[in-house]
Amino acid sequence: MTPSRALPSVVAVAASVLLISGNARAEAEAPLPSAIFRATHNSYSGNVDGAKKSIAYQLDHGVRFIELDVHDNGYATAHDYAIGHDSPGDLVDHAGNPASNLLRDWLTVIDTWSQQHPTAAPIVVMLDLKDDLTDNPSFAAGNLTALNQELVSVFGPRLSAAEEYPASPPSVDALRGRVLALLSGDGKTRAEYRRDLGANPAVALNANGQVVEVHDSGAGVLWYWTGRYDNGRVSWLRHGRYDTGQTPAVALNDNGDLVEVHQSQSATTLWYRVGRLDADGEITWSASHQYDNGVLPTVAFTSPAGTQLREIHRSQNNSQNWTWNGALNTAASTVAWSGNAKTSDARFDKTTSARGTARVHVWTGADGPTPAGTLRVDTDRFTGDRVRYRQTAFDEYQKGDAAELQQGALFYAAPATESAFITSARQAGRLVRGWDFDSAAMATTPLAGYPATNHPYDAWYDDLLTRSGAVQ
Repeated sequence: MTPSRALPSVVAVAASVLLISGNARAEAEAPLPSAIFRATHNSYSGNVDGAKKSIAYQLDHGVRFIELDVHDNGYATAHDYAIGHDSPGDLVDHAGNPASNLLRDWLTVIDTWSQQHPTAAPIVVMLDLKDDLTDNPSFAAGNLTALNQELVSVFGPRLSAAEEYPASPPSVDALRGRVLALLSGDGKTRAEYRRDLGANPAVALNANGQVVEVHDSGAGVLWYWTGRYDNGRVSWLRHGRYDTGQTPAVALNDNGDLVEVHQSQSATTLWYRVGRLDADGEITWSASHQYDNGVLPTVAFTSPAGTQLREIHRSQNNSQNWTWNGALNTAASTVAWSGNAKTSDARFDKTTSARGTARVHVWTGADGPTPAGTLRVDTDRFTGDRVRYRQTAFDEYQKGDAAELQQGALFYAAPATESAFITSARQAGRLVRGWDFDSAAMATTPLAGYPATNHPYDAWYDDLLTRSGAVQ
């Protein structure tokens, strides 16, 4: 071959390289939802299931979407979640990966890599929840607050929280060096992450901005939320189950001491509990004590020192209200009740609490497609917020999910065979995952933003993602 005949081929190759490079540069400068990234399916399974190798190897070779399947059974013992497909350890490849199945160890691998590569395109860490986390009764038992805390403690400032995602989508370049957490899997857990359901909510606010909300489930279980009032909004901190019963009410003093009253689940006995709110927003509860018979109890502190109380409830037999005076003994975590008598005073408005100009009001009502029992909160400055977990992670919407999971969702997902769903979601400006993307024939136009494959190093995948301008 003569040089003159070889020149067009060299030019063509150079032009192709420039075009591919240009595609990748354009993707990096474009809004995040329009970009394409290398992604793996069941990333933790390495070469046990598929041919993916270790998490670090995947990241080194351009993968920017990591899937970890997560279980919560055993959290009480390990104080952590566990990695595995059908059970902890199932299909887990430990070669080049952590020797344990603990989620924190696997997240730390990703965080270490991210620290070492601050200019890398944002990494999505998807947690496929294989268990229902809504039956975990507290932070200590591994509820979603605990999961949030683990993500924050591992990734620190590199974590780009869902609640911080701007109204105008950022570019890929603007998110370089950041990590986005994504919840997938159990639909009940994903729904509860975005809203909570309940009945008969009550709230108390103290002068320090601490907030305690209590409600019943509508089926005889009592739950609490704690939070902090700041700049007109309530940031919710901890959530947990604390008793059985119905129609609860709560009073909170400026020292963080609280008294809760409620009616029994299946009778008309009245009960109280004393609690102590700590700096993290967790409540340490005393035992429950019966103090009277009646229905619809309410309670409030009446002294500046926060030791004197008044309780007003209705008779179980008629519309007559009755009252008690109470003296809080914080050392014993008890209340001494006295002065029981009929009263013409109305019961306290347990749904609203105010200190100075700050006001918090709780109620239930649908928020778009959410159920009518959705817990809501108004303040003196904002109305209609949901009582819910901090939106640290994004929540994935999958084909066939309830409409409430679609509301406001940025991340969509379906099997790679669902080409119509993937194409429609991409055209609507969503970040879309197509899992089990194991053939070039599954490619859509536009391509899924995260074509999650089990074979990321096959020539067909590398060629497709390179030509599509995949960002690294």
